Amino acid sequence: MAYDVGDQDTAAGLDFRSDTRTMPDAEMRAAMAEARVGDDVYGDDPTSSALEQEGALLLGTEAALFVPTSTMANLLAVLAASGPDSARPRVITGAHSHMAFLEDAGLRQFAGADLLPLAQQPDGLPDISRLTEALTALPSGGPRQPTVVCVENTSMMHGGSALEASAVGEVADQARRHGAHVHLDGARLANAAVALDVPPAELARPADSVTFSVSKGLGAPAGALLGGSSTFVARARELRERLGGTLHQAGVLAAPALVALRRLPELAADHTTAALLADQLADVPGAEVSWPPHPTNIVMVRCSGLPAAQFAERLADRGVRVLPLPDGRVRFVVHRAHDADSARSAARAVAAMIGSTAVAQPGRHP
Repeated sequence: MAYDVGDQDTAAGLDFRSDTRTMPDAEMRAAMAEARVGDDVYGDDPTSSALEQEGALLLGTEAALFVPTSTMANLLAVLAASGPDSARPRVITGAHSHMAFLEDAGLRQFAGADLLPLAQQPDGLPDISRLTEALTALPSGGPRQPTVVCVENTSMMHGGSALEASAVGEVADQARRHGAHVHLDGARLANAAVALDVPPAELARPADSVTFSVSKGLGAPAGALLGGSSTFVARARELRERLGGTLHQAGVLAAPALVALRRLPELAADHTTAALLADQLADVPGAEVSWPPHPTNIVMVRCSGLPAAQFAERLADRGVRVLPLPDGRVRFVVHRAHDADSARSAARAVAAMIGSTAVAQPGRHP
């Protein structure tokens, strides 16, 4: 029986494709209904202004800007760091980062960026030696090409690994020696902070700018914050308008985002559920689980000989949704709609799927 996306309660409990699948709860919906609003185009929406002030405090930055998506926040960061009349920016980031393999087209088209993907360490940090080579290879003479070095925390394709501030600091120090702007793609920075038991501001401190999503595990319906210096954020605000990202009564979306900022500690429950899921999957013969150095809410698994797309399709037939990845693994992302029963049900579905696959292909052993 195929997975019924029309059954929202069942779908949420067994839909592990992304933590963007979270739904605003009653508290968030009430905040939306009661939000004080103005017009953010004119700078007089009190709720979005309050969100930006609280966001800046959370991230330890001089200012913050509320934008519709983390993708727009990352694009704005590159554009704002490049300056108003600069040459094409050079963007250096991990080859498996979200910016490199899912946002690259937008960066090239709208920022005119030259993208330099780097090899990454097992924890997801860009390889320092490769970064040094990329920075020292920058052309000399003539107009200076602005350079933006980007780090993703958590590192999604590396099992959602949380990166410590000291590790990001090494990258940042190297980048600044060559005059580069350092941007932290912290779409899941809240998860990293909870996993490492440190404030988000500590993880953001090494960077010049930081993206922070409120619409993933924190559960708000939309939006992200872009933090940085007052000058940087003012520039990003102008660019947001040019990109069509300025909203009018933005407080309707800022209100649930304010609720989300108070919910960081709740992410620990997601991490516990993800750890249980990883342990359960590790006990399934034929399932190969990835073990990141600092795990959060993401679990990666592969089945030898079974392409990721087929893995996801056959698992969907058993009521569990996952995301197939280009490297042959599938991704489970645990969020607030999941609990221990969800983890155990998902693991049982994987075991049954692998078992039926082995029976259908005699001579193959899972």
